Amino acid sequence: MPDKSKHILVIRLSAMGDVAMTVPVLRALIEQHPNLKVTVLTREFFKPFFRDLHNVSVIVAEVKGKHKGVLGLFKISKQLKSLGIDAIADLHNVLRSNILTSFFFGIKTIKIDKGRNEKKMLVSGDKFYQLKTTHQRYAEVFEQLGFPINLSNPKFPQKAILSEKLKSLITDNDMKIVGIAPFAAHEGKMYPIDLMKRVIESLSKEYNILLFGGGSKEMDILNGLETSYDNVINIAGKLSFDEQLDIVSNLDVMLSMDSGNAHIAAMLGVKVITIWGVTHPFAGFAPFNQPEDYSLLSDRNQFPKIPTSVYGNKYPENYKEASRSISPEMVIKKIKSVI
Repeated sequence: MPDKSKHILVIRLSAMGDVAMTVPVLRALIEQHPNLKVTVLTREFFKPFFRDLHNVSVIVAEVKGKHKGVLGLFKISKQLKSLGIDAIADLHNVLRSNILTSFFFGIKTIKIDKGRNEKKMLVSGDKFYQLKTTHQRYAEVFEQLGFPINLSNPKFPQKAILSEKLKSLITDNDMKIVGIAPFAAHEGKMYPIDLMKRVIESLSKEYNILLFGGGSKEMDILNGLETSYDNVINIAGKLSFDEQLDIVSNLDVMLSMDSGNAHIAAMLGVKVITIWGVTHPFAGFAPFNQPEDYSLLSDRNQFPKIPTSVYGNKYPENYKEASRSISPEMVIKKIKSVI
């Protein structure tokens, strides 16, 4: 048995969805091994993800600032060593984390097996089956360090108590709240906006709709949706990240693409309906603890090459709107069935 007082360094620097997926795994880890101390190395923006995990602290990696390059990684390694690290869980396993862990001589380090060859075979069409989930792969790292985790009966934080500011912003009625995050990093992962408008128009007659996500390019679309329908509020760009998490925790359901917003909602115990375009849950990136039928999939009879890539950044031109094969009525029916 490992030393009960061990201090584990967990490395996961990006991206948002991948960092969010560490949260339910770490929650299970500290609940099932309560004497463990965990330090997470990640980026400043993701720090609020870990706000309610006891025995978990966050060290910020300024990878574009003072921790840039080999010298910067050496500096942060000295800071981390001073904390008394006993073991390292590298949940990122990229060049930057490999360089960083090389400075920790004699400290047991386990790196995530990302299943790259399996994912290549899935994308190539050689094999089409469910790969290990990212959550499973994270859990395996801790098991190899001597701390097995059972993810089958997860616990989640209580809904955040909303401030008066947030209450006044999101609702003035008693209708249930549906979050909708219509954007993703790549166009092939997004539901066509004309179809999403039909979903929003229908749902807004019965529920409060909160719109999430989107950069400066998408803000006009979100604002247009807000002004076009009753009971629709765009919260993008209006709140701190902590406030956004508070609101997400109070949703009755989140509708998201295969994107970070799905994983944020899932880590808070919210029901998540996901729409999948050129990617597929078989690659292992489905939100945590969601039934299989909560994933709405593009028609592989029409688009047999799905998944065209693991991250949705590569696809034939005629696959760009593969998710158009998922009707608005299917989306609406699914949300109404789980809310």
